[in-house]
Amino acid sequence: MKSIQLPHDIFPDHFEHINLFDYNSSHEILKQQVILNQNTFSFLVEGTKEVIFDNSCKTIDQSQFILMKAGHCLMTEKLSTVENYRSILLFFSNDRMIEFINKYNISLNHHSQPSSAYTFVYDDFTSRFIESLSEINKLPRATKNRLLNLKLEEIMLYLLDLYGSDFLLSFLSNNNNQTQKFTQTIESNILNKLTLNELAFLCNMSLSTFKREFEKQYTESPSKWFQNKRLEYAHTLLTHKNKTVSEIYLEVGYENISSFIQAYKSKYGITPKQHTKR
Repeated sequence: MKSIQLPHDIFPDHFEHINLFDYNSSHEILKQQVILNQNTFSFLVEGTKEVIFDNSCKTIDQSQFILMKAGHCLMTEKLSTVENYRSILLFFSNDRMIEFINKYNISLNHHSQPSSAYTFVYDDFTSRFIESLSEINKLPRATKNRLLNLKLEEIMLYLLDLYGSDFLLSFLSNNNNQTQKFTQTIESNILNKLTLNELAFLCNMSLSTFKREFEKQYTESPSKWFQNKRLEYAHTLLTHKNKTVSEIYLEVGYENISSFIQAYKSKYGITPKQHTKR
């Protein structure tokens, strides 16, 4: 699957430090490879959205919106009951975010663990905020750009008041430890049923480089490592969560129950059903 770049592919000639786009679609997409050139608010209006990053997986419906850090992600968009998907996208550069943090002298908790995506629930204020963005989008370009700078500050100040400053830390964090980022991507996506190509994309690697790095870090092939981790998780569910085999096999990434039973017996010497009878 060819990756897309946002907002570059929307504004191929140029894009500003802050960009606004009202996105409508009548077609669903599944795990589209997306390179976010800028940090992005996605104010969902219709449909549902799932994004998978190196260290987080988020799903929202039209009662929520999401803030995403620039970088690689896999994006799924599903239509609403009226067969439409709509999201108002507010893109902004890291420079603009740093200016905002410095302008308001915002203190950050550097001990918190930054995430690549944060979700928020709509309230009256944020609902009106989205309506105002739609109106601003109709204005001449120069006026729109000036107002968008103010609107970005407005929504950030509001979220700071409600949630504190922890969500801002991700915009300042620059993980230069490539090994740590690689292992974090792998271990955050054990149960997300991603292909090796999709995992390689999240790691910003070619497939061959990804496989070499994987065997270097984990001393076994990706397929064997993921199977063991998923079977270990299934074992935990059978032991502590009192779940049935029919509930578990899909949750741990198997397409059919017979292949799950066979793999489980190969690893543990008994079938999942025999395990539950112990």
